[in-house]
Amino acid sequence: MIWVPNSRVANLFYAVYLVVFISGLAVFGYMLNGWSFGDALYMVVLTVFTVGFSEVRPVDTATLRTITVILIVIGCTGMIYLTGALIQFITYNQLQEILGTTRMNKQIEDLDRHVIICGYGRLGMMLAKELREGKSQFVIIEPSLDSCNEAKQHGHLYIHADATEESALKQAGIDRARALASVVSSDPVNVFITLTARGLNKSIQIIARGEEPSTQKKLLQAGANSVVLPTHIGAEQIGSMILFPAIAGMIQSSERRRQMEVDLRSLGLEIQIVVTAEGSIFAGRTVEEIEERSEHTFFVIAIEKVGSGVVERPRPETRVYPGDGVTVIGRDERVNVLSKFNAPAAPMVSQPATTI
Repeated sequence: MIWVPNSRVANLFYAVYLVVFISGLAVFGYMLNGWSFGDALYMVVLTVFTVGFSEVRPVDTATLRTITVILIVIGCTGMIYLTGALIQFITYNQLQEILGTTRMNKQIEDLDRHVIICGYGRLGMMLAKELREGKSQFVIIEPSLDSCNEAKQHGHLYIHADATEESALKQAGIDRARALASVVSSDPVNVFITLTARGLNKSIQIIARGEEPSTQKKLLQAGANSVVLPTHIGAEQIGSMILFPAIAGMIQSSERRRQMEVDLRSLGLEIQIVVTAEGSIFAGRTVEEIEERSEHTFFVIAIEKVGSGVVERPRPETRVYPGDGVTVIGRDERVNVLSKFNAPAAPMVSQPATTI
């Protein structure tokens, strides 16, 4: 019983093996009958590929005729099998690519209240990972084919296109999306994407990446709701780890804490370490006063004095002084929280200085 493999790769492999094996035996048979290797190989190629040229030497003995007949029957059959396997392999791969793209486009069309990620560089990869862990639907728009293939390997929905094009954003379902993150490494491109996206959807939340601080204002004017400066955020995190190692270790070290952060983000919450600046509106005030003045948009859950290495669980009457590292939990509005802890206190004429 002849076993015919189902795999297209196996079919192709066995077809090549059959043709090479039969051709090798025929070459060897001709050489045993006094032919040179060149004449024998030439005769085998002419016969297997059914070209039909005349023989290079007379086939005038019973042995030579037997070898030639076997080569014609099995060799030509092997070539037909090889041709079919090769066509099947090429056609199937092309068909799979077409069907895969069609299936993915259908999945993108079914998305609703999803997130659009413009750019799949390092920041885009990290964002996609965070959104997947948060069980949020998203689609990636990326002009680089290599990056698209990488997104495909990770099982993400993607569109191979330039996000500055309206057609790409429409294909990504910008009219149904709830948020767009423009995280391309080029500031001008992020500005243009923001302008285009805002023109297509007036209510969508747009978070844009900025490399230079001067770009922040331009992105906000272009229609971004929030601007992220990765370099500054990275510097703040490093500074927090240096100044307040106890809090940073507590929040960032364990996998359990990381999962907690993911769960909090899914609820629109975030944990942050904030340094209380000299002269800020919160400096010298109690935890209760700080939370009341912030209208309870965040809550203070830990305080670490500079250089102490001790994390204090604050009571309502605990005071926060300049230089203290304060861990807060609240809505995902990092810039607003930082600005409140760094904003200078307004001049107060009617109250003594001790209340500032």
